Amino acid sequence: MSVQPEGENLRKAVKWISETLKYEQGKNSAKLIEEACLKFDLTPIDAEYLSNFLRNK
Repeated sequence: MSVQPEGENLRKAVKWISETLKYEQGKNSAKLIEEACLKFDLTPIDAEYLSNFLRNK
C-alpha cells in the first residue's frame, strides 16, 4: 500500500518528477523540487514531501 499525497498539484508534481527522472536520470533532485514547486505552485510542506519522495525512490 502506497501513501498518496494530498492535493491535486502535489500529485501532478510527483507524476511530473517521476516522468522527468525516466528521461533525465542524473538530474539534480534539489533542482527538480524547485522546478516542481514553481510549476505546480506548491507550499514548503509540499516541497518537503517531494524531498522525502525522492530520497526514498
